[in-house]
Amino acid sequence: MADTILEIADKSNPLKIDIQETKDGEPVSSTKVQNNLSLPATLKLLDHPLFDDYVTTLYRFATIIAKADNIVTKKEETALKEIYQITHKPVPEDENKAVNISEAEESESLEQVLAELESLIGLDDVKREVKSLINFIQIQKEREKQGLKNSQVSYHCVFTGSPGTGKTTIARLVAKIYKHLGILEKGQLVETDRSGLVAEYLGQTSTKVDKVVKSALDGILFIDEAYALVGQGNDDYGKEAVAALIKRMEDNRDKLVLIVAGYSEEMKTFIDTNPGFKSRFNRYIHFPDYTPDEMIKIYELLCSKSEYNISPSAKTLLTDAFKHLYETKTKDFGNGRLVRNIFEKSIENQSNRIALTDQQLTKEILTTIESEDIPNVTIYAS
Repeated sequence: MADTILEIADKSNPLKIDIQETKDGEPVSSTKVQNNLSLPATLKLLDHPLFDDYVTTLYRFATIIAKADNIVTKKEETALKEIYQITHKPVPEDENKAVNISEAEESESLEQVLAELESLIGLDDVKREVKSLINFIQIQKEREKQGLKNSQVSYHCVFTGSPGTGKTTIARLVAKIYKHLGILEKGQLVETDRSGLVAEYLGQTSTKVDKVVKSALDGILFIDEAYALVGQGNDDYGKEAVAALIKRMEDNRDKLVLIVAGYSEEMKTFIDTNPGFKSRFNRYIHFPDYTPDEMIKIYELLCSKSEYNISPSAKTLLTDAFKHLYETKTKDFGNGRLVRNIFEKSIENQSNRIALTDQQLTKEILTTIESEDIPNVTIYAS
């Protein structure tokens, strides 16, 4: 470590640094990262407590400059993303493929986030719950300003419902909302599941959890199918993960928000049988299955985004198909994911159909989905 720091200081240009993973002086990875700012890398290598404050201040300064003329151009947005990368992630780390991080856009306003929330198809009860949470937080903050007593607010949430009902999308929006309300500083969403938290060997799980939690500080950690953390029988690995999570929730109570998600009954059992979680989660939001009408709207939205149109006969056929799927659904009903799968198969079928035609490929032909393009929905039945 000392040699690394001395090498940085000895450079003719101390602001520039090349980083490559080595062992006993020999490269163990062909990946070589070049960074034009050496201090973030130095602090990261030293695991210095000032790292977070320093890079946050640096990035804020860059944001202030970008917003100086009250307009953030596309070029400036790209530059800000690059600056975030070289400041917050200056040293390459082992990739956890079961973890996905969505950063909050600096230029996005609360009004824009709420407009995106409103634009979502269906989810009326979910939207009401989120708006109720916003109102509660805003009033509590106003009471605090005026010296009045505040109710204790738990920002952790339990999202219940089947796959494909928009839980991850809402979690991403809640992270942004918390940022705008001053609850969280960054507002990123870190998505993972059991595989992203539980290690291969006993004793390593807490370290893996710590690493994921660290990436979620000042944002939201979203754990899908959280009940799978504790498997059946004597699951010491899962218990270690739960214990590590509870400890980090306590240690970082002002910087970490947890949203756990999964099927309703399984999530209730999971929370009830883990006292450390039960005392910290009191806000449940249920995500109902999409209705056939909502599924049609989602399909039409996917068409619009990809510049396709659906013919009247295809829409009729698809409506009947969605009704059949809805009426025969089981617990694993795919909802929005199911609609996307059918849409993707539809455009694949459309491509195969028009590739064989002798007609001139007009814009109308290229963009229209016909009834024969709609796949056999029985293969998608749960």
